Amino acid sequence: MLGNRSTKPRPIAQRTLKGPISCTGTGLHSGRKVMMQLLPAPPNHGIVFRRRDIAGPAGILKADYRNVRDTRLCSMLINEAGTRIGTVEHLMAALYGAEIDNLIVEIDADEVPVMDGSSAPFLFLFECAGTIEQAATRRAIEILAPLTIQDGEARLELLPGKGFSAEFEIDFQSDAIGRQRLNVTLDPAAFRQEIARARTFGFEHEVAQLRAMGLARGGSLDNAVVISDGRILNEDGLRFEDEFVRHKMLDLVGDLYLAGGPLLGHVRATRTGHRHNNAALHALLGNPQAWQWRDVTAETYRRTSGVRLAVQASE
Repeated sequence: MLGNRSTKPRPIAQRTLKGPISCTGTGLHSGRKVMMQLLPAPPNHGIVFRRRDIAGPAGILKADYRNVRDTRLCSMLINEAGTRIGTVEHLMAALYGAEIDNLIVEIDADEVPVMDGSSAPFLFLFECAGTIEQAATRRAIEILAPLTIQDGEARLELLPGKGFSAEFEIDFQSDAIGRQRLNVTLDPAAFRQEIARARTFGFEHEVAQLRAMGLARGGSLDNAVVISDGRILNEDGLRFEDEFVRHKMLDLVGDLYLAGGPLLGHVRATRTGHRHNNAALHALLGNPQAWQWRDVTAETYRRTSGVRLAVQASE
């Protein structure tokens, strides 16, 4: 008589692109034309940026939270040679959504092209190139102990939990935004469907000041939602009623993917930005008792896959 045999869930393999694919676009802050090529990488390689205009090791930057040295309006990687690549968060969020672990990003400038201000164009590139499984198991970072980053009214908590979920609250003194809350199960499929298309946003009255600081020189209505006197200036309006908080969630996902793998747990964020996201990773991964590596399996997100988006829009 055969007894009941327990079977372990099959581990999910790491992924990379089937072949190279390229695009051109504009740097959000530099305003320069940027050419970017995405290349397959071997197992356990991770995400690595390579500046085509800088030869040798000085042009190599690993997509790692420890290399984020500037968080003004974006997450900027800077290596020990001083080489920079900015606005990496939208691409990193798309890599999370496509479940890509290994990639070489060749770029001829100091900033990832902004495309339309969201992660959707990058996901389209991945779909065009296709992805393949590799002979290595995908691993995630499981949160074992809660931690909190508090900075005035900004607060970010990393909490143990099944799968990956997050809640975000923003509150702007603008009639176009106001107070928005979002609570979502962030398995990769949900990210692609509910979050990836949300665009970056800004206020018209801040543009002159930002450009004087060397920022937002490539920003336009083609790649950002622009607000003036409580009105949306984009002719087509918003993609979601709560596009603002969804984009903040997109930034959060991209910044956290710089941990070196997807997170497993729950994130609770209030009025936070790139600096807080990066500080949370330093606090978590700097404490060996607060996390552990865990193989990703088909069961990893199953317990939360049936949870739908829960949104409370502007008040």
